[in-house]
Amino acid sequence: MATSCIKFLLLGALLLVSLWIVNAQDEQVYIVYMGSSQNDRERDSVLSNHVELLASILGSEEDAQSSLVYSYSHAFTGFSAVMSKAAAAALSEKPGIVSVFPDPLLELHTTHSWDFLDTQSGISAPAYSPSGDTIIGMLDTGIWPESPSFSDGGIGPVPSRWKGVCMGGQGFTCNRKIIGARYYKGVGSGSGSSARDSHGHGTHTASTAGGSLVNDVNYYGLAKGNARGGSTTSRIAVYRVCSEQGCLGSDILAGLDDAIHDGVDVISVSLGAASVFQFDFASDPIAIGAFHAAQRGVLVVCSAGNDGPDAYSVVNSAPWIFTVAATTMDRDFQSDIILGNGKIYKGEAINFSNLSRSDMYPLVFAGDIAANTSSSEDASNCYPGSLDPQKVKGKIVICSNGDSISKRMKKAAVQSSEGKGMIVVDEVGRSVASNFGSFPSSAVSDQVGAEILSYMKSTSNPLATILRTVTITNYKPAPSVAFFSSRGPGSLTENILKPDISAPGVNILAAWIPNNQSTDIPAGGKPSYYSFESGTSMACPHVSGTVAFLKSANPSWSISTIKSALMTTATAVNNVGGPITNDSNMNASFFDFGAGEISPLRALTPGLVYETTGEDYLLFLCYLGYKQSQIDTIAGVGTNGSSWSCPSDAVGSEKVSNVNYPSIAIGSLEAKASASVTRTLTNVAGGAHADSVYQLSVQSPPGLDVKVSPNKLVFSQTSPTITFHVVFTATEAANKGYSYGTITWEDGTHTVRTPFAVNVS
Repeated sequence: MATSCIKFLLLGALLLVSLWIVNAQDEQVYIVYMGSSQNDRERDSVLSNHVELLASILGSEEDAQSSLVYSYSHAFTGFSAVMSKAAAAALSEKPGIVSVFPDPLLELHTTHSWDFLDTQSGISAPAYSPSGDTIIGMLDTGIWPESPSFSDGGIGPVPSRWKGVCMGGQGFTCNRKIIGARYYKGVGSGSGSSARDSHGHGTHTASTAGGSLVNDVNYYGLAKGNARGGSTTSRIAVYRVCSEQGCLGSDILAGLDDAIHDGVDVISVSLGAASVFQFDFASDPIAIGAFHAAQRGVLVVCSAGNDGPDAYSVVNSAPWIFTVAATTMDRDFQSDIILGNGKIYKGEAINFSNLSRSDMYPLVFAGDIAANTSSSEDASNCYPGSLDPQKVKGKIVICSNGDSISKRMKKAAVQSSEGKGMIVVDEVGRSVASNFGSFPSSAVSDQVGAEILSYMKSTSNPLATILRTVTITNYKPAPSVAFFSSRGPGSLTENILKPDISAPGVNILAAWIPNNQSTDIPAGGKPSYYSFESGTSMACPHVSGTVAFLKSANPSWSISTIKSALMTTATAVNNVGGPITNDSNMNASFFDFGAGEISPLRALTPGLVYETTGEDYLLFLCYLGYKQSQIDTIAGVGTNGSSWSCPSDAVGSEKVSNVNYPSIAIGSLEAKASASVTRTLTNVAGGAHADSVYQLSVQSPPGLDVKVSPNKLVFSQTSPTITFHVVFTATEAANKGYSYGTITWEDGTHTVRTPFAVNVS
């Protein structure tokens, strides 16, 4: 199951070719977004207003009630309903409507990872008393409540502030760990009326974020250790908004609205649009819900997407979303390939081969054994039906990876023809250990593939065997950026650096649904309650769990304090002391991994933080050209006598760089020109560090002059907040394109690192 979530994304991309769900009468579900809700309004009153508004377009209250899918009223207001395109257009002209858009179908995007992160921090865990009252909301495919990772042993009573329900469906029981469950009615909830997970994705992410400690976990002998979530004392609330078919925007909005109302502290969302189908912020269900969550002090953490390594592929890129990229860790799954000449190559895979060193079989290249009706190119990629069964039988087959055919399909093509094993040459994808079950298989680099093919040409009787996978720990270098992890800059604005941060997302072992139909189970094995998965979906709950961990240790911290603490203390070096690299073994950039890989222990004591306020987010919308009336409705400006207006000269995407964010991005800087940005830092150290002096250091690339003033920050109990200014100047020596650097403040105890990316045009 190691790459099933990546395959799931491919399925989602195919579904998104016809992006909307449409019925035979050319009607479909539309989402009507009406901005911030007024807390003093009763839900029945809001529902009545929505029906009345819809009836004014559809002609009668009866038609309106029958077409209504959801009425949203907790954190934001609006509804989703079945209607024609003409009706949607007419509705969009009504006063108080921010946007009307078709209901999108979005896609889903451990035993060792937490230990690796702690080791990378280089410090011991400080003394602290975690609260058991933090609540993690999981918007996903549901959960398998019987998993040992969701045991509530030793956990106290449900927090009294919890306002949610256990609407899990038949046979679903909540406890003091899983304190709430809901499921939704769109196509996104798929099979059955239940919050129970039928896919596995939601169970995996929930246990990664907040799973209880479980000793002696392994996957059929691999990756032995203790499984735990990032915040083992936190509670979990489940909102099933997805199934194998995807996740409807109307369900996602309902789940976000409920989660905010129920009282969660952080919401984990391992899903999003494909990078080719990104939405405007006012038409993106996740961005809409996350904005209103931020208004109410709830941080939404999202996966960056699995469309890497292409630039501009990052999704969930609104500044009020915490966007997470995926990295590797220092554990590898090695399956050795032994050739007839005695040479051994280390491949990457999860297989439970029963072959021994002496079990040598003939070795053939798939392109040389094409079926009569197939081309050698199709055969070389082991396309189903492309191989000659007589020439495959009893042999180990070498397959290329130059096509979009998954390794699982290649395996089926070889195994169905009674091949003895398979070697896949895959320079990029080999870093994710595919699960081949009991079928002897391994993935190798282009260089190793070439050496194996050279051996074949050197002898008339090439032979090979493939051994069972073993776990390799302390693998170096690690971390590196996963090949599939979506990259920045953001396509909607380049003046916010996205993704924000990275976390382990490759070969993560976490809770799973026991599935008797799985073809990955070794011969004689029983279904496992744990499985390996890879994707930014797996990286996201590492950050969600860490947010809950930090909130439990520092209950008074705001969501921007937590976000800043994680970004300014993140690490950009690997376990051999070098810079983090990408899948091509080149130095990665901040658009690959954000500010760095999370360091939960370091984030406990950040020293200084960037407080990104609600006004920053409103200014962001002003800078991008949203109308004042739209912003008023979105933010609820004007209710209860409040007022707020965009500055008179607000429009200009370049001004987004001045949002008080923990990183800096300048999307366009002309040669020999300068750009100025402002940032404000707040001292949260307290105690003996309330009076402290921070010294400046700047790391800048050649050709980019960076001036910071002042160059020293003096904090005191009466002056806990200080603003500094940065001027970037592109000199004649500046290279065109993006260049990167850091601005770092240090007081001898705390290090506050701010990454920047500047595009010289």
